[in-house]
Amino acid sequence: MVAPGFLQNPSVRKWLKGVEPVWTMLDFDSFDALRAEPSASNHAIRLEPNLTETVLSGSAVARTAEVFLRRATDTNGLKLTTTGNLSRAVVAEMIEIIEWPDLDKGKLFEFHKVINEPDFLPLHFVRVLAEATKLARRQGEKLISTRLGKKVLVPEQQGVLQALLFHIAFWHLNLGYFDRNPIDVWPQRDVGVVLWSLSTLANDWLDRDGLTRLCTVPVVGVLEAASDFGSFAMETRMLRPLVWFGLLEQKSERQIGLVARHLYRKTALFDRFVKFNVRIEEPPIRH
Repeated sequence: MVAPGFLQNPSVRKWLKGVEPVWTMLDFDSFDALRAEPSASNHAIRLEPNLTETVLSGSAVARTAEVFLRRATDTNGLKLTTTGNLSRAVVAEMIEIIEWPDLDKGKLFEFHKVINEPDFLPLHFVRVLAEATKLARRQGEKLISTRLGKKVLVPEQQGVLQALLFHIAFWHLNLGYFDRNPIDVWPQRDVGVVLWSLSTLANDWLDRDGLTRLCTVPVVGVLEAASDFGSFAMETRMLRPLVWFGLLEQKSERQIGLVARHLYRKTALFDRFVKFNVRIEEPPIRH
């Protein structure tokens, strides 16, 4: 599934810290299929679009996208600045409305006298995603809902909205745009592998370092980085977005020096929303 001897490479072994990645259980065809995006021809991974609004209540992304698109629809468009961002008036209104995991609205104003769109990550993330999914588009000095954006506003379409947003976010959007990590796109090229690995082992609380080594396929940039950029990228591009979509939950533990250690585990939505059809290698032939 990867180059022969990959896991015996000294730099890989050092980075793994004695951990054997969960994906080594997969047979080659399944591993290869999980590296492709969900599609009608790829049966290894599927996103369930037929979930109710109640089941999806933990998805801050779907919930915020619905509020955002409804506001754009009801007002005939959200005003944009000359730089193309949502106006400060729109941002201020959305700060009052949006509920987001681990969001302390009071702290927003500790660092900014005024809040521009890029300063408010929940809104900026959903806005970028809404355009990428073609649920919203720019028209002159406004951002308007498209025909598709209006179509998904009915409660019966919440499952479709979640699946569409999730698919585009992880397989087509560069989530590295939001974290400025020097490691390019990783580990998004292996989203399916990461998701399957999480589905297998994230029933109990685990920290980002352990999940990174258990679930990702390391690359040269990760192995040679002076700092642990890999765990940082895993957290900002996989774990936290999965919390935003309601598939993981997060808690923090205080460590020595009051540095927070973040732990993650699956929610019930994870296994209801992401489905897998893969094969496991028999122990005698695992590498």
